[in-house]
Amino acid sequence: MKRVVFLVALLMSASRPEAYCQTTNPNYDAELAEELGADDYGMKPYLLVLLKTGENKSTDQEFISRSFSGHMANINRLVEEGKLVIAGPLGKNEQAYRGIFILTETDHTRARILLDRDPAIKEGLLVAELYDWYGSAALGAYLKESDKIWKIKP
Repeated sequence: MKRVVFLVALLMSASRPEAYCQTTNPNYDAELAEELGADDYGMKPYLLVLLKTGENKSTDQEFISRSFSGHMANINRLVEEGKLVIAGPLGKNEQAYRGIFILTETDHTRARILLDRDPAIKEGLLVAELYDWYGSAALGAYLKESDKIWKIKP
């Protein structure tokens, strides 16, 4: 009897499409999704870059300042080229992680070429670890607004 009840319940649920179908988003904007490169889930691949303290332990403040000024210029260049959607420092931690980048470039070899232009990385003050990452395709959309909210340029 239990098997019959189970089979009837199974057949009844199979006759209801909502029991096994995913729902679609009523706010879906196909044009925006295509513009942002989104897949059906609104996501896309990126590269997550973890920046760590490098091997160069120089105490030359002029050299360090020049390298990190170049690092900031490189960040701005990557944003302008549409290759970087997120960048920011991390607080002190035991792993010596200093910051993150999320790159739109998903090829590790091409990403390394972009990163090797960064003076802080080139000089060994920072080292970059790359990881494949899958996230919202809308990340880049915030860049249009982010340029309107900073008061003092870092």
